[in-house]
Amino acid sequence: MFRKLLSLFVLVCLLALTLAAPAYAFDGRSADRVVIAAGEVIEDDLYVGAQSFTLDGTVKGDLIVGAQIVIINGTVEGDLIVGAQAIQINGTVTDDARVFGQAVQLGTEAVVGSDLIFGGASLEMTAGSLVGGDVVTGAGQALLSGSVGGDVLAGAGGLELTGTFGGDVYAYVDQTEESAGSPSPSSYMTYGQPLPFGMPSVSMGLTVAEGASIAGNLEYSSTYELSFPGGAVGGKVTRVEPSTTSSGNIRVNIPATPAQQTGNWVFDLLRSIVTLSLFGLLLVWAAPKFSKAATEKLQSDPLPSLGWGVVTYAAFFFALLAIIVLMVMGGMIFGWLSLGGVSGTIIVVGILTLFGLTVAFVLAVLFVAKILVGTALGKWIFSKVNPNLAEHKVWPMLAGVTLVAVVIALFRFPLLPLGFFGWVLNFVVVLFGLGALWLWGRERMAKQPVEISQ
Repeated sequence: MFRKLLSLFVLVCLLALTLAAPAYAFDGRSADRVVIAAGEVIEDDLYVGAQSFTLDGTVKGDLIVGAQIVIINGTVEGDLIVGAQAIQINGTVTDDARVFGQAVQLGTEAVVGSDLIFGGASLEMTAGSLVGGDVVTGAGQALLSGSVGGDVLAGAGGLELTGTFGGDVYAYVDQTEESAGSPSPSSYMTYGQPLPFGMPSVSMGLTVAEGASIAGNLEYSSTYELSFPGGAVGGKVTRVEPSTTSSGNIRVNIPATPAQQTGNWVFDLLRSIVTLSLFGLLLVWAAPKFSKAATEKLQSDPLPSLGWGVVTYAAFFFALLAIIVLMVMGGMIFGWLSLGGVSGTIIVVGILTLFGLTVAFVLAVLFVAKILVGTALGKWIFSKVNPNLAEHKVWPMLAGVTLVAVVIALFRFPLLPLGFFGWVLNFVVVLFGLGALWLWGRERMAKQPVEISQ
């Protein structure tokens, strides 16, 4: 039964890749350091899992990267989707750029043809850089010195505008008289490896520099009125009172105390450890061969597992798209042929398939992937300190998932400015586990004997 479900999943993924368009074909690269040399052209989408990635050539489709350092000097003719510690864009992205990490810098000749979406600590658009569409960011700080053709929507501790902006600017900085002028937290957040470029220092709140030009309206959040250079804003300027809780006649924010935040963090950590341990025990009991084989695949092929994890993650959404397209087209065609029974059956089967595939993917992301990574980590640790326990069915799994949960939780400790890095680490763990599942499933299918009828 499991082999049939796995075969159905792979078939749906292939259908998604077939129906979506030739651009949905892809190339995969994984290594410690991946470089696409100048003059090299990737005709399809490119998926990369690496420690460092540099693009000097051209990618005709989308570029999806999970790495520590990403440098784009060449051209991406589709979308750019990156999760990394540091991303530097010096070349051209024809469509959207969706980037997430500690710091992103757009160089003086960087061009993003459509929208730029960023989440992380620091975003810098240097003078000369261009974003043809909108800029949407949730960041500790953002320095926008280039040109933006569309709107800017920014939720940041510090936002400095020194460039030109063709649309409206919405700056949600919640500025107060106490915070004004102080450095943003991101200016001294230096976790992880050294960055290949420096992070700018942006003052807390909103700063509109002399020479900046906003063609549309400016809306900002502050407890008091701010003054801006004359002629900098072509439209209307609106101040929005920050969201607060009323206490008598004074509007004040009432955040959770450090003790409350720490208590909630400890409770969430214990709940995560217990949940992963229980699911791990269930997995070892119900499918011991699968658990052992998938873990060994992760141990033997860690980097390929990361790369194929990116592929698996993307393939899930392609599969959902394919099922929806087939369901709608089948319902319309057979409905037009007056075969209502067939049309209804296709829709019901499509809905059930969507539900089943989604449930399986959610379980894999929330539990199975982390359990596999934890088990592999536990086996590696026990092999160093107590080899006799390394092959035990339970102890390596319990030790490993506990360690995984604790490390991820430490980066999410509410009193440290590392929350986003904890999210990235959790996502990378999931990608490793998903990639191991993909490789295990592919190997299982390859080993199945082919019956040839006489």
